[in-house]
Amino acid sequence: MSRTRAAVLTAAGVLAGTGLLALGARALLRRQAAVARRRIGKPLGERAVAADRVWRRSYEGAPVELVLVGDSIAAGLGAERRKDTLGGRLAKGLALRLRRPVRLRTAAIVGAESGMLAGQLDALPEDYRPDVAVIVVGGNDITHRIPIPASVHHLEEAIARLRGRGAVVVVGTCPDLGALRPVPQPLRALGSRQSRQLAAAQAVAAERAGAIAVSLRRAVGHVFISHPDEMFSLDRFHPSALGYRRTAEALLPAVVTALSRERRPQRPR
Repeated sequence: MSRTRAAVLTAAGVLAGTGLLALGARALLRRQAAVARRRIGKPLGERAVAADRVWRRSYEGAPVELVLVGDSIAAGLGAERRKDTLGGRLAKGLALRLRRPVRLRTAAIVGAESGMLAGQLDALPEDYRPDVAVIVVGGNDITHRIPIPASVHHLEEAIARLRGRGAVVVVGTCPDLGALRPVPQPLRALGSRQSRQLAAAQAVAAERAGAIAVSLRRAVGHVFISHPDEMFSLDRFHPSALGYRRTAEALLPAVVTALSRERRPQRPR
């Protein structure tokens, strides 16, 4: 047998072995995904507690208009009381910081991917002019294997549309899916790596589009990993009341900063 033929056959064998390994890995990940879905289930249903209202009505002045856009975290799934949802926490915290009432509107939908942000914005009244928008999205993009460039493109479009309505925008980047204990390894490690990659891309895109990005992985990810029983709700997938409180505490300073930047008077030239 010639050396060339031997090399070709060897390479073919390696490729075939690699292909079999890849197929086996994909089959393993599919099985683990099915296991994770069975473990998590849907004990919380698919509707979050309704939290839209004017918070802290006793304060003087016109309400600050706050809109939450994105997935189940932005919607507050897992909280049992409206004041414990992410929107409720942010609205209360913002009202206390500004000493003004805050009107919360939740456009976020449980199960949403980044590609669904446009539909959420389409559903807003045409004359609605939010002062500040908070977007949290990305987890479902990872679980549904949406390419990162596509996710980022939809996020940038949503930011541009919200800014076109006059809002300042804060983006909570994709949480670290490595904190999800019901997801077995190596699927959890893969989800962690991919969610970090998406979060990094979201941060760059948000800043490029004129928004402020907050890394939820850096801000609260370690707490969710170290205290899962307290930070996660019944399904061990969505935040608990405490989890939403910590997430709101991470986002609130950026919301206040975004509003203060927008309202800062321009220096005369």
